[in-house]
Amino acid sequence: MPRNGIARACEASLARLGTDYLDLYLLHWPNGVTDLAGVVTAFENLRSAGKIRAWGVSNFKVNDMEALFRVPQGDRCATNQVPYNLGDRGIERDLLPWCERHGLPVMAYSPLGGPGSDLLRDPTLARIGAAHACLAAAVALAWTMRGGNVIAIPESGVVAHVKENAVALSLTLTSEELQILDAAHPSGGL
Repeated sequence: MPRNGIARACEASLARLGTDYLDLYLLHWPNGVTDLAGVVTAFENLRSAGKIRAWGVSNFKVNDMEALFRVPQGDRCATNQVPYNLGDRGIERDLLPWCERHGLPVMAYSPLGGPGSDLLRDPTLARIGAAHACLAAAVALAWTMRGGNVIAIPESGVVAHVKENAVALSLTLTSEELQILDAAHPSGGL
């Protein structure tokens, strides 16, 4: 997307949302983007103009992140939004450690497993939730955020679910509980 295309897309988003600025603006996929320098320049121009407070990327793999960080000001990227949850731990092999080394938080989408997932019906999550007087969703979210470098963004349009999910912010899983969850949902060859 050309630089002016990013600015037009941002202006359209601002108009749809009825706001003057966005806290975070993301490049959704790296697919087909050949001018990362142009993307970074466009994002930085939007930031300088006060249209966005920060910018990030979504669905970037390690090689995409390395290419981004080679671009001037590419290291101003605020986050990489990727799928991550107890049942989908693929980023633990390479992307999560890379982001931790570079001080870049990961934003986990589908932290509760996503559409069609049966993660929240997992008996291990339910048992640990019962021990903490909370639901499996709070345990799954606490697990996702356990290391401090992952931000979980569960989708919810129901106030009661938002309140239930918020319990995860004050839930600290014990090392034994983390081991139990790791055994029930192995990462696949770490």
